Amino acid sequence: MRERDRSVLADLIHLRALEEPDLAVLTFEHLSLDGGTTDDEVRTYADLDANANRLALSLIGLGMERGDRFALMMRNHPEFVEALTAASITGTVAVPIDPRTKGAKLAFMLADAGCRGVVCGDYALAAVDGARASLGRDAWVLALVTGEAGVPDLDDVPAVESLAAAIEGPGAFVDVRLESPLDPLQIIYTSGTTGDPKGVVFPNGRFGALAMLGHLLGYTPDDRPYTGLSLTHGNAQAVTLAPSLGMGLRCVFSPRFTRSSLWDVCRRHGCTTFSLLGGMATAVYSEPPRPDDADNPVRFVVSAGMPRAVWEAFEERFGVSVFEWYGAIEGGLAYRPIGEGPVGSFGRPVAGLEMRILDDDDQECPAGTLGEICSRPAGGGPAEVEYFNDPEASSAKTRGGWLRSGDVGHTDGDGWFFFDHRRGGGLRHNGDFVNPGFVEKILAEHPQVADVFVYGVPAASGAPGEKDVVAAITPVDPGDFDPVSVFDSCREGLEPNFVPSYLQVVDEIPKTASEKPQERFLLAAFSLDADGVHARP
Repeated sequence: MRERDRSVLADLIHLRALEEPDLAVLTFEHLSLDGGTTDDEVRTYADLDANANRLALSLIGLGMERGDRFALMMRNHPEFVEALTAASITGTVAVPIDPRTKGAKLAFMLADAGCRGVVCGDYALAAVDGARASLGRDAWVLALVTGEAGVPDLDDVPAVESLAAAIEGPGAFVDVRLESPLDPLQIIYTSGTTGDPKGVVFPNGRFGALAMLGHLLGYTPDDRPYTGLSLTHGNAQAVTLAPSLGMGLRCVFSPRFTRSSLWDVCRRHGCTTFSLLGGMATAVYSEPPRPDDADNPVRFVVSAGMPRAVWEAFEERFGVSVFEWYGAIEGGLAYRPIGEGPVGSFGRPVAGLEMRILDDDDQECPAGTLGEICSRPAGGGPAEVEYFNDPEASSAKTRGGWLRSGDVGHTDGDGWFFFDHRRGGGLRHNGDFVNPGFVEKILAEHPQVADVFVYGVPAASGAPGEKDVVAAITPVDPGDFDPVSVFDSCREGLEPNFVPSYLQVVDEIPKTASEKPQERFLLAAFSLDADGVHARP
């Protein structure tokens, strides 16, 4: 029998179950789900170990061999972690997919990964059934029954079995079938905002490396991390799940991100840190101020993309510190320790990694000059990325030995790194580069605005490279929204070229599993004569 290795998820869970079987390491809270009228779902190490082994036995019974792939489509449930651990035990490969995915995009991902089956929540069954042709003839589906209104009954969808039955079977322990920590654990797809998503192959051993990230983040044994980010996205696994499992921290998950209940969840569960991405901070900041905003147990927020415009106001209002970091599922890692470096910087690269701002000729840009954020192992060794079944994309991503982030940034004179925008995503209006964060801060402070995202459309002037500024807004009360008042606030708080050309009122800002606004859907819906579009007077 192979020796247990804590860098492997299956071994980590099993060894922890032997050491601290009754430690309740995972809590999936229900306060944000239904006001707490149903019980939270809690898992100890022993629970995770036993349930994952039962599911592993079921996967083997379904004919899954080492290296076979299955899709994992669900919100944050304990069964997600158990299914991921079962993949590690069986040597199979989980393919996490945002459960909101459907249609051609879902069909592409299932076919591209060659999934032989699906583990999903019942709310994703209709989408899975519609894309079943992408799975092949012998495909299987295990569905978690949630009891949500409007979801299909398992009996009404062909060839679907109960996930609960697979997990609640007779107890048994399965020998871990991995040959090495280099065997793949997951294929995590990119968001696909500029084309078809690409699947990043994620080895088993990398999960153990993520577990060590907690020490870099500054977690202590008394910390209780929290997130509402989807476990189908790398951030929730890297910042919350892996460090908590590795360090024995009692972490908390919400089924999905909730800005309105975030602080109440933290208070109820004593959460001391939570994770935010980009515009999520603006969404949280846009909530109406409350007298108890700073009365919370949170020590610090782990942020990736805290808008500079709201950074210090966010810290002061909520009584927290910001730990800013930068990274991607493909690699590249930098961080700014709390209290060090300038506000707005994502820090400096971790030890063992070289990071530079390069121009189009791969020459390093001077301080203050924009270029692509690139990284490679210290010492000049080549960066490595594996996109599943796409060697051309893998080579392009690491051209010249550098990991090409696709992000545009700069450094200051002291070597601190800053993110500016995605390549091709700059917003220039009337000759000025518009920082969307400053516009979003002003709009988020308006009492009629619940959520906001600022982007650009081709300028009505027709000027090459120019864009008009659009503020997509979800109003607090659609029936009482006053665009003139919102424009007036922008004129008072912004320089003229930053004032939005248009307000686009929407029911909800479309977002990815990582809460990244999906600009292309807003662009598709935008037109000057569309309902809800208000031009600047």
